Amino acid sequence: MSVAFRRESDDEHMEPKFELPLPTGPNWVTARGLRLTREKVQALESVDSGAMEEEAGKKHKRVLRYWRTRLATAELQAAPDGDAVAFGTRVRYRLNGQDKTVAIVGDDEADPHEGRISFSSPLARAMLEAEVGEKVDFAGKAEAVEIVAITVIGED
Repeated sequence: MSVAFRRESDDEHMEPKFELPLPTGPNWVTARGLRLTREKVQALESVDSGAMEEEAGKKHKRVLRYWRTRLATAELQAAPDGDAVAFGTRVRYRLNGQDKTVAIVGDDEADPHEGRISFSSPLARAMLEAEVGEKVDFAGKAEAVEIVAITVIGED
């Protein structure tokens, strides 16, 4: 029989497991984001992965590698002055006649349901460097977003 038709083992034909993808660009973090990343690494390191099933243990180690990398590459950003929209600010803005508020934070800290968006998101990029009262283009519409208020976020 030809070697081409012989199967050595089932493992040869399994889907490869890849590392968790890292967001592109710098790993900017707020003080809160740095604290949460440290806590995540500590929590993952405290788990005994040796007692897990093989696949669960591999998955746990992949997640731990991701968070260790994120901690090692974290760049704590200085608090902004609050005069303009910047990383580390909370922005109240008006879009389509509705007022909304978001905090501009790092990729791993972002949670849109809690009002935290990544500095690399389209909305944050559109608003960066704008000042109160200024209107900025967004989603292909001229002056779609009006900046209503800017405050510096704390450790919340």
